[in-house]
Amino acid sequence: MGNVLPHNFFFFFFFFCFFFFTLLNPTSSHAKKPTELVKSICKNTTIYAFCVDALYSDPRTPTADAYVLAFISFDLAYLNATNTRAYIQTLLSRHGSRPDSKLLKRCDRFYGEAVQALALALNDLDSESYSELASYAADSARKARDCQAGFRGRDTDHSPLTRMNRDLRGLAKICIVISNIFTVSL
Repeated sequence: MGNVLPHNFFFFFFFFCFFFFTLLNPTSSHAKKPTELVKSICKNTTIYAFCVDALYSDPRTPTADAYVLAFISFDLAYLNATNTRAYIQTLLSRHGSRPDSKLLKRCDRFYGEAVQALALALNDLDSESYSELASYAADSARKARDCQAGFRGRDTDHSPLTRMNRDLRGLAKICIVISNIFTVSL
């Protein structure tokens, strides 16, 4: 039958190309002036430009209040974690005997836990119970950090997941900052 790629690989590839092109496209957010709310959120994150670009990848951002921005940020983190996990599973299915397959299996488990935490956060956000939002976001960031840490000490600290791990940590930081808006005001 030859080397046939699974259907979800093409979905994943298309999504990431679109997502990262949107994030890296200099006209995406730089052509628009960020709202005061977006500025106040992004100035409290690790990388201001990443935050603005990520939030403005969603067309609702220019008119969004804190509640909508929370959904946008948690949706972006959830999509990143879900698609990263699908990518890991594709790597494992295509190259199960890779030297780093043990690390990839570990990352698959970590990303499964990150997806679960972010799904719980979205449920809490939907039910307007905000007390655990920051905790769920921080948990997803830890899972991405732990995934990346497994690749340290090898020939290089670079893994096939370096960028995705970094992006999930950045998106989780946005989620944490937005979550604090809700918990501080309670």
